[in-house]
Amino acid sequence: MALLLQQPRIILGDGRHLAYKEHGVPKDVAKYKIVYVHGFDSCRHDAVIATTLSPDVVEGLGVYIVSFDRPGYGESDPNPKQTVKSLALDMEELADQLGLGDKFYVVGFSMGGQLIWTCLKYIPHRLAGATLIAPVVNYWWPGFPANLSKEAYHQNLPQDQWTLRVAHYAPWLTYWWNTQKWFPASSIIAHSAAVLSQQDLELFPMLSPRKAYEAQVRQQGEFESLHRDLMIGFESWEFDPMDLKNPFLNKEGSVHIWHGDEDGIVPVMLQRYIAQQLPWIHYHEVPGAGHLFPFADGMGDAIIKALLIEK
Repeated sequence: MALLLQQPRIILGDGRHLAYKEHGVPKDVAKYKIVYVHGFDSCRHDAVIATTLSPDVVEGLGVYIVSFDRPGYGESDPNPKQTVKSLALDMEELADQLGLGDKFYVVGFSMGGQLIWTCLKYIPHRLAGATLIAPVVNYWWPGFPANLSKEAYHQNLPQDQWTLRVAHYAPWLTYWWNTQKWFPASSIIAHSAAVLSQQDLELFPMLSPRKAYEAQVRQQGEFESLHRDLMIGFESWEFDPMDLKNPFLNKEGSVHIWHGDEDGIVPVMLQRYIAQQLPWIHYHEVPGAGHLFPFADGMGDAIIKALLIEK
């Protein structure tokens, strides 16, 4: 498939191209350098932290942010060999090719937030700090008590329960399940409002700029973007995030989770449990907030300030 290329791309060690977009102050004068990971059905333009930060924070603190198309999304080549580990290594290589230094910050939203766990597992020595915003959870992580994960799982709409079940137990059926017409498939893929909170509905107009580039997101096909995302996110992982150790024992950095207590996409009860199991994580629960809370006024500033200046 011939892609309409609009952004710069690096060539990774295995020959794949990774498209990226730079935000904030120039990296050669930046004090803080952040690699941002977009969520499900999104691309490099969906860098909510970069697009909502105030000039006072960007210029006052000297913040540089690079977002990128995850493999198979936008203008980045698919990775047929993609694993939980490979994206962390892609991020490390992106940072190295852009000259971000020995250590950099990582921030991810939703499905991108889930992938920050892989950075904490595989490249902790490269991190200056990390923030997971409304990170997707895998209901099959073994650290969850069975009754808790079952209760949280059943908070999903029935069609989403089936979508997750297929992605975990029968990943080879993921494409079929999400394209068949007999039963309703993923409400997220269908952009259903049924999973949105009241705050989400109020913030939804903030997503209107997506219309200008929405066609780019899935331009390489839904299998290499959406379906592979589901398969990787909900497969049996090779590690359990709840077994991770604090990478910042000397408090030279910090790890944060931000989550809304009315999130209809990722149940808050599982986030609370993770925070209890990993007391070194700074857990921020936002009252009355849904999944789209990072778009609310001032949230981006609060999230980034907590990461960069509140050790």
